[in-house]
Amino acid sequence: MGSQSFTTYSRGKNANDAYNRAVEAAENEYGHQEGYSGAINSSAGFADATKEFKTSKKSLDKFIDEQIDKLTKFDGARAICIDQPVANNNKTKSQVEHIVTPGTKKWVLTYIIYCDGSRINSAVTKGEAVKMARAYSEKHQRTTTIKMERRLEKDAHALVAKITYKPSSTEKEGRWVFFGWASC
Repeated sequence: MGSQSFTTYSRGKNANDAYNRAVEAAENEYGHQEGYSGAINSSAGFADATKEFKTSKKSLDKFIDEQIDKLTKFDGARAICIDQPVANNNKTKSQVEHIVTPGTKKWVLTYIIYCDGSRINSAVTKGEAVKMARAYSEKHQRTTTIKMERRLEKDAHALVAKITYKPSSTEKEGRWVFFGWASC
């Protein structure tokens, strides 16, 4: 079991978000490999070194090189914020669209038949649903389940509102560099 140094850039709303994105990208690129990929997804978390970097007055490359010489794979990664994120400072950050459907709505109890998480059929009574489910199970040699659900009568839409996020024109994600040693 060895270790390998890494340097990874990532964007996010904050350092945790950027770290999680970098880990996910590394897992997509290298696979999980049971914690031994040699990339950021094999690191033991991270610590923010932005303040230490800024007070050092060193170039980013020189600072990272010196830190990597001091770190081990047990120390976890270090993070430096390169571009600060800018939050949405709008007073109202979302827009509501009310969806009005004419007429009265009546809820009815329905029995829904599922197979492997997919909806197969529905019935008004449990007895009907059991008959349908048994026929499907016997024909396809699969296990089915029946779930009781409240639904709107006459296939009316249950959607009553849509809330949309309104981004600010100045809002942006931050950018971080993560570096350290990872198990390989």
